[in-house]
Amino acid sequence: MSGPGRIERRFAALKAEGRGALVTFVTAGYPDHETSRLLLAGLPGAGADIVELGMPFSDPMADGPSIQKASLRALAAGASLKRTLELARAFRDSDADTPLVLMGYFNPIYSYGAEGFVRNAAAAGVDGMIVVDLPPEEDDELRPAAEAAGLSFVRLATPTSDAGRLPTILRSASGFIYYVSILGITGTRSAGEDTVRDAVARLRAGTDLPLVVGFGIKTPEQAGAISRIADGAVIGSAIVDRITVGLDANGRPNASMVPDVLGFVSELADGVRGRG
Repeated sequence: MSGPGRIERRFAALKAEGRGALVTFVTAGYPDHETSRLLLAGLPGAGADIVELGMPFSDPMADGPSIQKASLRALAAGASLKRTLELARAFRDSDADTPLVLMGYFNPIYSYGAEGFVRNAAAAGVDGMIVVDLPPEEDDELRPAAEAAGLSFVRLATPTSDAGRLPTILRSASGFIYYVSILGITGTRSAGEDTVRDAVARLRAGTDLPLVVGFGIKTPEQAGAISRIADGAVIGSAIVDRITVGLDANGRPNASMVPDVLGFVSELADGVRGRG
C-alpha cells in the first residue's frame, strides 16, 4: 500500500463522499522528536485526510515566520532527515491508510544522497514529496528515482504560473497539484474565494490530478470554503502556531498541548466536512 496508490485511493474515497480533503502540515521534530511523533500519530484520528511532514531546513525561504522558527527549533532539538524518516516510519506503523507526503527543500536531500533518501523514504511508508526549490528543469537528480520507487512528485503551481509555464509544471507532476494561492511566504494573508475559484478552473483545464490549495488558510470556515472549490485545503502555519502556543518559556510542551492541537485539527475537519 505504498506510493501514489494510497494518494489516489484517498482522493477517490473523498470524491465518493462529495467533499474535499483536509491536508495538515507539521514540522518534523517540532517541538521535539517525541511530541512530534505523538502529534503525527493523532492527526488522522482528528480528521486529517492527508498529512504533510515538513523536513527541517536551516533556510526555508518559502516559509513564513511560524514555520521558519519551527524548523530552526527542530534542528536545535536534534532533528535531521534521518530522524524525519524515523517519524515517517512510526506514523506508517500505526496507520496503514493515510497518505504521508514529505515537504521541504532539496539541500538536505542532496546532502543525504538522493537515491538513498528515495529508497529509505519509500521503505518508511512515505507516499510522495514536495520539494519547494526544485523546478522541473533541475529535478533529474531526484524525480526519476522517486517515481521509480513509487513516490508521487507533487508540484507547486502559483498565481504567476502562466499559460507558457503551467504545462511544464503539470506534465511532470504526480499525486496531486498544490496550488500556492498567494505570492510570498506561508502563513500571511489569504487569497479571496473568487481568485482561488478562477485559479482552480485554469488548473483543471490542464490536468486531471487532484488540486489542493494552501498558504494563508487559518480557520475552519476558510478550510471549508476552499475545500468546496478545490479538492482539498492545506493548513500549516495555523497548526504550527497552535503548537507554539502550547510551549513554556523553555520551549517544552505543556500537558495540554497535544490534545489542544488535535482539537484544533478536529475543528478544521468539521469545517471541511460542513459540520462547523
